[in-house]
Amino acid sequence: MSESNLLGDYVRARRELITPEQVGIPVSGVRRVPGLRREEVAMLAGISADYYLRLEQGRDRNPSAQVLEALARVLRLDDDATAYLLRLGAGNPRRRRRRARKETVPPGVAQLVAMLPLPAYVEGRYFDVLAANALATALSPRLVAGANRLRDLFLDPAEQALYPDWENAAAGMVAGFRESVGTDTDDPRFIELVGELSLASPRFSRLWARHDVEACEGAPKHIDHPQVGGLRLNRERLGVSGAPGQTLVVYHPDPGTDDADKLALLASATATTAHEGEQSISLKIRTPREG
Repeated sequence: MSESNLLGDYVRARRELITPEQVGIPVSGVRRVPGLRREEVAMLAGISADYYLRLEQGRDRNPSAQVLEALARVLRLDDDATAYLLRLGAGNPRRRRRRARKETVPPGVAQLVAMLPLPAYVEGRYFDVLAANALATALSPRLVAGANRLRDLFLDPAEQALYPDWENAAAGMVAGFRESVGTDTDDPRFIELVGELSLASPRFSRLWARHDVEACEGAPKHIDHPQVGGLRLNRERLGVSGAPGQTLVVYHPDPGTDDADKLALLASATATTAHEGEQSISLKIRTPREG
């Protein structure tokens, strides 16, 4: 990863997704390349074809902001993708590959997650689940500390079954993952995760090759829960103060809806199960040993 050409790979991937018709270039005959040709991008961006070629090949890694903004316009990038492109072209100095960093949830945040009456969990920079409450685990058994949201969504059929629109959910998560990681691709955790998923999931590999970038934000989520049926919940994502890269994720229903009733039913069942488990443990402790 230390020698990867992030900027060149990104503009090439985005170039291949733009059709000539989208930028007003007339098409005649058979085109041998997907998307736009290099010289077409260069012409539309107002730079030389040779300079654009050097950018794609990684022979020039420090273009000006004006050049990057022109490329963003030609490649029809939105605000998130444009910001990502500008970061790639910022010319960050190479860093020595470091050891994997352990992400630790601040104690106060962990306590808050446990006490919230809504499904809540803390997610790390690489979409590892760092903490989760019982109602989050009831929403998805994969929402437990130590799990990884990307791995579960792409490799666990039970997790995929929760999402009626799994294809879009998967695409959005990959785009959010790329935005979250940014240029910090020398982290061993990133290398391990992308390598594993690229080999195990053709769908992940195809989505990763697109270089889509999208900020993970609050949005409504539809879940097909095996116990309570269809649920429409609002997902909020809040940065954890003092823990860069960590996000508190909370799901909540619109008040007075069937979704609110279903979530309350799930919460009640979860509380009952937890209470029965505590009683069972208490009985085992109080029962004298036979002998």
